[in-house]
Amino acid sequence: MKTDLRTLDLNLLKALDALLDERNVTRAAERLSLTQPAVSGMLTRLRECFNDPLFTRTQRGIVPTLRALELALPVKTILTDVSELLQPKQFDPATAQMTISIAATDYALRAVVVPFMAALRQQAPGIRVAVLPVNNEQLALQFERGTVDIALITPDSAPPDLHARALYDEEYVCLMRDDHPLAQQETLTLDDFCAQDHALVSYLGGNFHGVTDQALAAIGRSRRVTLSVCSFLVLPEILRVSDLISVVPRRLAQHHAGLKVCAPPLAIQGFTKTVAWHERTHRDAGHRWLRELLFATAI
Repeated sequence: MKTDLRTLDLNLLKALDALLDERNVTRAAERLSLTQPAVSGMLTRLRECFNDPLFTRTQRGIVPTLRALELALPVKTILTDVSELLQPKQFDPATAQMTISIAATDYALRAVVVPFMAALRQQAPGIRVAVLPVNNEQLALQFERGTVDIALITPDSAPPDLHARALYDEEYVCLMRDDHPLAQQETLTLDDFCAQDHALVSYLGGNFHGVTDQALAAIGRSRRVTLSVCSFLVLPEILRVSDLISVVPRRLAQHHAGLKVCAPPLAIQGFTKTVAWHERTHRDAGHRWLRELLFATAI
């Protein structure tokens, strides 16, 4: 009888393994939680599959043929491999070796990735991290192709059909150098705020209008933006050497020597920073652990 993988029943291999271990049909049946006739029937099918008697009967039970003994180790290996496939893979961060890719803006790099990496290097030094720029137009395709594992974005820019969880709500503050003419005032007035030269961040570059200008327009006011840069990371350096002021996310304004943080003189709508990931990594033990670490370190 010609046999291939399309016709071989995995349960037959389980029966063969039990028969090889027990050398007794009754004990093999008990181990498999089957009846003795059922196991005898499976032995008949095994003999047809391998074109060999496999076992001969003796007064003490059954004795494997040479062919059966040749099959013993490969069969046990196959069954072990299949069992491991069906069990969730255990993840040990201390010994894990893997690479993840995170799509993030430079703001998210400072606010989220920096504290995440500090914890990751201590707990999972074998995990490599590739940080990529956020490309909203390509993000869905990047997730599908596996070139991005995690995206640090806002809810309105998240592609549909992704898993997502909010990290935190961010608010805006005003930032200027410590010895700025307005730095000594207890409260920044709206008139003083509007009279200053401002710097803002435009990710696409060249835009001189942002959420602050929208808030000002809503109350019939405006400001003068004289500098537009495409990165938050250079902004603190510019503010230290100029009289420019800027409205920035609070987490970006923290821990910058030589700069003063104060409340803006009007309400400016903040934003929610969100973690998004694809279904392909949703149940993976390693990725679940990494996401939980990200949630825990984003404060």
